[in-house]
Amino acid sequence: EEYLQATRTLRAIFADSSRFVVHDALPPVPAFGDEGAANHTRFAAAHGAAGVEFFVYGRAEFDPSAPSPKKYPARQTMEASQAVARLHGLDPARTVFASQNPDVIDQGVFHNDVIAVGNGNVLFYHDQAFADEAGTLDALRRALGTVDTDLVPVRVASSQVPVADAVASYLFNSQLLTRPDGRMALVVPHECRENAAVSRYLAALVASGGPIDELLEFDLRQSMRNGGGPACLRLRVALTDGEAQAMHGGVIMNDTLHGLLAAWVEKHYRDRVEPKDLADPQLAIECATALEELERILGLPGLYDLS
Repeated sequence: EEYLQATRTLRAIFADSSRFVVHDALPPVPAFGDEGAANHTRFAAAHGAAGVEFFVYGRAEFDPSAPSPKKYPARQTMEASQAVARLHGLDPARTVFASQNPDVIDQGVFHNDVIAVGNGNVLFYHDQAFADEAGTLDALRRALGTVDTDLVPVRVASSQVPVADAVASYLFNSQLLTRPDGRMALVVPHECRENAAVSRYLAALVASGGPIDELLEFDLRQSMRNGGGPACLRLRVALTDGEAQAMHGGVIMNDTLHGLLAAWVEKHYRDRVEPKDLADPQLAIECATALEELERILGLPGLYDLS
């Protein structure tokens, strides 16, 4: 199971139990469908400051009257989001739960990060993102008021960018980053430029005088073809200097590590895998050999169970 390896990996990286706790995954049952950072945003004046945790869910397992999609399954449950908040000991006054609009789930918005993205105190979102747009914004404003921070919503209307164009271009599956000058840059895939409605909107956005005034565009076609945009690289962990020193530093990306990982991929990855290859014992040997070398590169012996 993927979540078991993810837990093992995170506990190896954040091994100092006096500073870090890596919780077990929620039970793998439908009531606790949880897809993590794709449906969670943290708002704050700065990454190290007190802030508000924002959880978006697609259905409530035990409330048949709650909004839910009709065509596609909702991957995140309210119960899972509430369980994560409870297990992490979050302050209810600084925690907001919101229902995703079931209509956009049925249009292909399988995660909230396909229709909204947050950074700092800015929420960049589509007007169809939430089942109750006004109620969601009011709840966020009230919660942020407890930490003396104002919410800055950047709303994209359906008349500017239809939901279908937002999904096709992955406009909201972007990285919203704060520059040293305090302004924000939006990291988007090439598909945003190639979509006429999205391209027009983004040109107007950066010229509008709002918090987002720079676009950074990348060719992510291989990732996009597998359903992954810029946001799929995001899992923010805010650390003090002491905590950063206490975690395992061998996983922090730099030019040296990038070179080692690129060479590892070139050495070990097959350029294609067909169904019949899954019956070839040599493939299993190749995988084990590659993972042993990856353990050495990262400085994490025993990271994988290769017995």
